[in-house]
Amino acid sequence: MTPQSDEDEVWRQIVASFNEKAEDTSAGQPWPDRENVPEEPAEEEKEDTEPVQAAAAQAPSDDEDHYVPPPPPPLPRADAVTKVAWAALFGGPAYLLLAALLSWPMDGWIVFTAVAAFIGGFVALVVRMGDGPPADSGWDDGAVI
Repeated sequence: MTPQSDEDEVWRQIVASFNEKAEDTSAGQPWPDRENVPEEPAEEEKEDTEPVQAAAAQAPSDDEDHYVPPPPPPLPRADAVTKVAWAALFGGPAYLLLAALLSWPMDGWIVFTAVAAFIGGFVALVVRMGDGPPADSGWDDGAVI
């Protein structure tokens, strides 16, 4: 028997059993048996304050194992050129969208100005971005693998 005929036979079996109902091996559970959790007997709560006290007693031990990162450094202040570039980058398309939604008349020079503001803002931000390490980084440029 050739490998092709074996494959054809397997496909015939798959097609023949397509409409048959699948076996229910999970006994009504949508998860594997190894994930079953043993049922614990229900404990009656004696008072409402007892669970709070138990939670308060566990809180310090839980907090000891968690890492609390330091607060992030403040964002650097942007100069006026960067602020104008960001305003142009978002302001041009925002004005065009607002004018289209509110059916404002858009002359050719208004559309040109909005598109030019978008392109100018993008170019200004890319040119000012810089492509090298900061001047105060020293001679070491990090790990080299």
